[in-house]
Amino acid sequence: MKQDSAIIKLDSIDAYNKLYGLETKHPLVTVIDLTRATRTVNHVVMDYDLYALFLKNGAKCSLKYGRQPYDYQEGSVVSFSPGQLIEVDTEIDEIAPDVKGVMFHPDLMYKTPLASKIKEYGFFDYSQREALHLSADERRIFNQCLEQINEEISHQIDKHTANIVASHIQVLLDYVTRFYERQFITRAIVNSDILGKFESALNTYLESGQSKDRLPTVNYFAKLVHLTPGYFGDIIKRETGLTAQEIITRRIVERAKQRLTTSNDDISVIAYELGFQYPQHFSRMFKRVARLSPSQFREKQFHYTIIKTD
Repeated sequence: MKQDSAIIKLDSIDAYNKLYGLETKHPLVTVIDLTRATRTVNHVVMDYDLYALFLKNGAKCSLKYGRQPYDYQEGSVVSFSPGQLIEVDTEIDEIAPDVKGVMFHPDLMYKTPLASKIKEYGFFDYSQREALHLSADERRIFNQCLEQINEEISHQIDKHTANIVASHIQVLLDYVTRFYERQFITRAIVNSDILGKFESALNTYLESGQSKDRLPTVNYFAKLVHLTPGYFGDIIKRETGLTAQEIITRRIVERAKQRLTTSNDDISVIAYELGFQYPQHFSRMFKRVARLSPSQFREKQFHYTIIKTD
């Protein structure tokens, strides 16, 4: 039976399972196999209050986040976290999509090691065109992790269940992290191109005077290359060893040094030119990077120039 709705609130595991006619074995976690679904869902928007990872094995469906399509092809994984709105559009609604995955409620992690580590898995914030593409071996490992989780929740719930299930989920998330790192390596040429575009755009931003209106941000440059800030930041960190924000900060300081040594403008004027609303914020950032205040740096350069001339 086809079911359509403007927005479907997914605030519990049972809410998702009922949507597809699947069995709920545990109130806080489920292993999903949509080939077993007794209901199909098409043209809906899902409002997630849950964490989820899905592996697509050939389903003819598309997902959208923020009006942009996911890079969700055969053999790829996408992940969602609470607070995301996901549009689901299945092309052939008579056939259950070949999708497997795991979904868990944040309460499952309560008093488990996963609770303190979940924020480290940055891929939950990835979106369009940033899916994880698995090799055959990686797909096998992913499915094995799902089987371990499913086996545990098939037993009667006891005081150990949450810890064991959370540990199995953490293993799966660690594998996903490893697989993403492999993907970053195999896409080195693409990543290098993204880094080049970032550096070029940052230089243009500072040299053209755009920074007078606003300091450059990671979000701004991520949008230029059509990536989410999280995925963009991970690529930059992988390529340079620095965060995107660290690179932006260093370039701002380099630009400030140039202005300090080639002009007599007041430090507050230079701060405003670089996008700082308050000069003291500029001075703090400059000193953190250069180990000298702007005035100390200017004075040092002045004395160095005199000595060099003499």
